[in-house]
Amino acid sequence: MTPAQDRTKLILMGLLTLSALILLAAIYYTPTWWVSLKAPNYPPESFPDGVRIHFHMNGVFNGCSKVDRTEIVEEEALDCVHEMDTINHYVGMYPIAAGGPVEKAFSQFLMSLLGVMIVGFVIPWRKARLGVLAASFVLIAGWMYLTFYAAGGIHWQNAGYVDAMIASLDQEKGGGEDEDEAAEPMDAGKALIEQLKRSMAEKDAPAAVSPPHGAAASDKERYIDSLRVSFELDQKRKDTGEAWNGSAFQVMSWHYEKNLGRYFNNPDEIVPMVSTLKLAVHLLFVGIIGAMLLLLWGARKPRGLLYWALALAPLALPVFFIIEYAAWLWWFGHSLNDMAAFTVKPFMPTVFGDGKVAQFSTHSYPHVGFGLMLLFSLVMAALLLLRRKQIQSEDQTGA
Repeated sequence: MTPAQDRTKLILMGLLTLSALILLAAIYYTPTWWVSLKAPNYPPESFPDGVRIHFHMNGVFNGCSKVDRTEIVEEEALDCVHEMDTINHYVGMYPIAAGGPVEKAFSQFLMSLLGVMIVGFVIPWRKARLGVLAASFVLIAGWMYLTFYAAGGIHWQNAGYVDAMIASLDQEKGGGEDEDEAAEPMDAGKALIEQLKRSMAEKDAPAAVSPPHGAAASDKERYIDSLRVSFELDQKRKDTGEAWNGSAFQVMSWHYEKNLGRYFNNPDEIVPMVSTLKLAVHLLFVGIIGAMLLLLWGARKPRGLLYWALALAPLALPVFFIIEYAAWLWWFGHSLNDMAAFTVKPFMPTVFGDGKVAQFSTHSYPHVGFGLMLLFSLVMAALLLLRRKQIQSEDQTGA
């Protein structure tokens, strides 16, 4: 292979790498999957898409749009995450926020890790490859530690994740010491009534209940303050004496327990589940660091399976998502609480396509983000093949 061909291949690999990284970032901020429930008591005039929610990498968000009709006036879209939670709890399903709590909390680190792996994979020079990987892995490990275990670590989480946390509690996103409404989460009906009251009283004021996914950093600080108020009032009622330190570990553990008890306040079931969550956080933290060390060791020579894992793991992202998504749907359908209003047999919710549950028709389909995942996999496949040819060329020339 001539030097000109080598340069052309390097340029092409660089463009593919840049494309992969851009797609990876877009995937994180784009809805990956959507689910909708439709029934006669949710007419299309008010719910044109049914009761619809959007799954992102860092949380579940409202998928209902504002209805703009002559006979219907809405200042903002109804929150269909709460609406679906209300529907589901009648058959014993836990709130949507109870699904994938660890995965959502680690999502920004895992996606960053995938990006670093891609960059490390395409660097042909051993010392440069190991240097980039080692430095990046140290930064990610430090970022994770500061987020989960250091005081105020929740501030290191992304705005969308914090937005989803506070929205799932059905509380006002205002913050402040005197906001007693943050003390108790409201059910979906009460939340809707309060929302309508605010809309009528403050027609000209900007909406403060459901800002779009990806809220601004200043909003994030306000939301964190609201979480702090709710946490402190909660600990005061329980008389636990636990002080707020603002670590992501403390906040997500409390948030998970509070969500599990929104409809089914059964400590005998909830406490073990929270303990499992805490253990899972510690294990994943250690596991990610262990995986980074293993990948660093395997990246010494571009021949072994561990080296190729730098590209194969990102390439398989759509597969990992489907497995994770299906597993959590199974958990929701097979972890029904006995305190439910209606008793149903454990079931598997629809992963892909249309289904039927009681009087509801269910719809579950990929969103834009999953299409980006598939495109990302194609880019990674092309990158992998080019790197493979590059290594074969090096073997032939003895480089």
